[in-house]
Amino acid sequence: MVGLGPVMLDIGGTSLDAEDREVLCHPAVGGVILFARNYHSPAQMIELTASIHALREPALLIGVDQEGGRVQRFREGFTRLPPAGHFAGLYRRDPARGRAACEAVAWLMAAELRSVGIDFSFAPVLDLDRGLSAVVGDRAFGASAREVGDLGLAWLAGVRGAGMPAVGKHFPGHGGVAVDSHLALPVDPRGYAELEMEDLVPFARLIEHALEAIMPAHVSYPRVDARAAGFSSVWLREILRDRLGFQGVIFSDDLSMGAAAAGGGSVERARAAATAGCDMLLVCNDRPAAIAVLEAFADALDPAAELRLLRMHGRGRYDRARLPERAQWQRGIQQVALLEGLETLALGLVDPTDPEKPHEA
Repeated sequence: MVGLGPVMLDIGGTSLDAEDREVLCHPAVGGVILFARNYHSPAQMIELTASIHALREPALLIGVDQEGGRVQRFREGFTRLPPAGHFAGLYRRDPARGRAACEAVAWLMAAELRSVGIDFSFAPVLDLDRGLSAVVGDRAFGASAREVGDLGLAWLAGVRGAGMPAVGKHFPGHGGVAVDSHLALPVDPRGYAELEMEDLVPFARLIEHALEAIMPAHVSYPRVDARAAGFSSVWLREILRDRLGFQGVIFSDDLSMGAAAAGGGSVERARAAATAGCDMLLVCNDRPAAIAVLEAFADALDPAAELRLLRMHGRGRYDRARLPERAQWQRGIQQVALLEGLETLALGLVDPTDPEKPHEA
């Protein structure tokens, strides 16, 4: 039996080809991240995830970015989810209704993904929307640490209720910079005390409630450490693990992003992220780089990291055809309609995280 390795990578199409199967059986692979190009229909996705899960024991993890708003990989056949910022608008008028709406929509998102075999979504975004970062913007639950923390906890309750773990991002906070980390390395000049009082608060609150996973930002905070957070043992080991007491999985952000270039070549970046404390290394949309990283980590063995990764498997499975019969699904749909209106949600939106589309700068 081959365990879960430390590398998460992508595949090219809507089904596995022979090369995909060979690569995914490499012992250093632990998971697959899916993109819009991998999706055609719910039935096709059920077949694809079943074929991925059948390759290995324990099954490889399958994740996707399904936040809502601009960042929703699967659209046709799935509910068009509102951006997180819309929950903030409701929360400011009525905090209890805002939390209830967020929990209901999070359950809906998670149940729909679980019904097609996805283990987790890379959500929630716990960054503060400071009006600086177009990449963050309405992907955030608001501008204040309190509202982001409150709505983050509601999201956590919703996805857990549907049998899905959560991934908070982008630690310690991406909202204080304007530069798009998909293109270059942003630098946040604030010191630790200011970050601790504001941006770190939502992460700390969800960690207190046993948040399952965190993804660090490709952002440098030179008054704390010159290295970007995802390559910094100061941020990941000293602050996240030791000071905040985080015991879940640390996923690197995509090591193919422009902000990661300072870490050297693909293998150097992966080694730096692993040394800093990342349990799972994401190498996306660059198969040669992914294979090089797999070979470099072929003998990697970290029993503690593997135990953490095993907890990222989704629990339970929903019959997709019968989801509308559930009261939780009906509540989620009602909240989606209340927040946005399905006609508005169907409009084309620019996804700032999709490498196949132009980034919003």
